[in-house]
Amino acid sequence: MPLADIIARINAAERAAARPEGSVTLIAVSKVQPAERVEAVLDQGHRVFGENYVQEAQRKWPAWRARYPGVQLHMIGPLQTNKAKAAVELFDAIHTVDRPSLAERLARLADQRGTSPELFVQVNTGREPQKAGVLPEAADEFVAQVRALSLPVVGLMCIPPEGEDSRPHFAMLAEMAARNGLTKLSMGMSADFEAAIAAGATHVRVGSAIFGARDYGQR
Repeated sequence: MPLADIIARINAAERAAARPEGSVTLIAVSKVQPAERVEAVLDQGHRVFGENYVQEAQRKWPAWRARYPGVQLHMIGPLQTNKAKAAVELFDAIHTVDRPSLAERLARLADQRGTSPELFVQVNTGREPQKAGVLPEAADEFVAQVRALSLPVVGLMCIPPEGEDSRPHFAMLAEMAARNGLTKLSMGMSADFEAAIAAGATHVRVGSAIFGARDYGQR
């Protein structure tokens, strides 16, 4: 689906939710996508992208950033603690803070650098054992721990279970964010971003609907 159609759908969802146009940031998820597809979206003027893998992003984005000023890069995949230094050097936001060891490493790096990417705490709203994220009942305490490290935690992120109605998960995340005074919600993907916007999403992560199906053999 063309980028313009996705943006039109986002704007329509904003209007339906009585939200200002432009209140939702579209993160174009470019992981494992051929360079020509990503460059086509860059050439249309889009500048906010999401990647899941630090090493893949390191290979791709320095050259594109040199060619396309104003790119913002969001880390949306699980982040290994040993990749944290590379991540904070490359990404403007990290959506997957989910454990004390990672938060502590990010805090040390922030002290050394004097700056930090924006941080989202990932919540495993479906309590799926194969997925990253803090459990819902542990989220409030973990947000407090991250804040105590003087880190810029700005919001929450979730990935609802595949095949389930996403709306209860989005509602849970929105309530949790409000309770903790967090203003940003990273939720909603290609199949459900309109429902996420209705629930208050500020960032939606859309990949295949923009770029087409991925070939993971290209990673």
